[in-house]
Amino acid sequence: MNCGIRSLLYDTAFEDPWSSFFMDVLSPRSFIKVSCVRMQGLLLLVFAKHQHLPFIQILSTKSTPTGLFGYWGNKGGVNICLKLYGYYVSIINCHLPPHLANNDQRLEHFDRILEMQNFEEHDIPNILDHDLIFWFGDMNFRIEDFGLHFVRESIKNQCYGELWEKDQLSIAKKRDPLLREFQEGPLLFPPTYKFDRNSSNYDTSEKKRKPAWTDRILWRLKRQPQASLHTPSQPAPHFSLSLRSYISHMMYCISDHKPVTCTFDLEMKPLVSAPLITLIPEGLWTMENDMVISYSLAPDFLYSPWDWIGLYKVGLRHINDYMTYVWVGDNQVSSSDGLNQVYINISDIPETEDQFLLCYYSNNLHSVVGISKPFQIQPRSYFGEDAVGQAHLQM
Repeated sequence: MNCGIRSLLYDTAFEDPWSSFFMDVLSPRSFIKVSCVRMQGLLLLVFAKHQHLPFIQILSTKSTPTGLFGYWGNKGGVNICLKLYGYYVSIINCHLPPHLANNDQRLEHFDRILEMQNFEEHDIPNILDHDLIFWFGDMNFRIEDFGLHFVRESIKNQCYGELWEKDQLSIAKKRDPLLREFQEGPLLFPPTYKFDRNSSNYDTSEKKRKPAWTDRILWRLKRQPQASLHTPSQPAPHFSLSLRSYISHMMYCISDHKPVTCTFDLEMKPLVSAPLITLIPEGLWTMENDMVISYSLAPDFLYSPWDWIGLYKVGLRHINDYMTYVWVGDNQVSSSDGLNQVYINISDIPETEDQFLLCYYSNNLHSVVGISKPFQIQPRSYFGEDAVGQAHLQM
């Protein structure tokens, strides 16, 4: 991310370029931007397929600066904490201090970011009690002891074994019990730093920095309590994560780093299986009339008059990408036995053959809590054509 003042101001007023790019790529694949958080050059984006939206609750977004004694965000971490089908998940993106000699400082910043992820005001458990933590970013860990020539020759010959043994993060995990709980896939790709820009050549500048695996992706599953004679262990809900791939992408040359990606399979037994809101578009929708939306609330749902229902085209990019919306506290038609009805004006929507969705947004939960099945809105001429057709039949 460009963290210059002009770029920061522009991205505050408008969508940042990375968000726009990913939305362009992912929305045709039914992914929607669920949440984002930025701190200067750090950006964290979360996307999900639309069918999962009612089961994703954004609990907190947080920035933790650690540069200049905690006052500057050029270093630090950003976090999105969410509930996924009832499970607590935290996602952290970080940028730790650089240079070979600053390993202790990197570890201090790692601990500092972790300590600052408290959620007392939101009644959320401690981050170490979350079911899953993803932690990734430019961690800046380096390779100790070996000289530049040995490291480059090892990379050239794809002999990474000795380099792994001197990787600072791997060494730290052997010494630190908490850090050891974070897992990582095998480093089967070349070190991702430092490259000449617009090339795949390692640093040829005067500094000739030694290559290193600075860009890492870690994860941690919640510790299960130890069983004892007095407190026998209860079978834990099914929640497992398996690594499918951990690779770098050497063809990209816009940075002095190479990007790294992980793909996981997450299997779970949902703790929440029904949405808080069930949405039903009533009757046949046409462009000519105010249309009625029926919705039912789960017994434990905390309603707010500031909740709203949005009408979207299938393929929406983010939650503010609605065609029109209605406040549930306004335009109410009826309310009885847990079933509510509101009307929504769609006369200003251009005619299209696209399919639409309804989403219910909870102001208290800051999340989508209900989504309808896709449906079509018939053009204004629909009934006229139908009447003409019936007249021909009668003749």
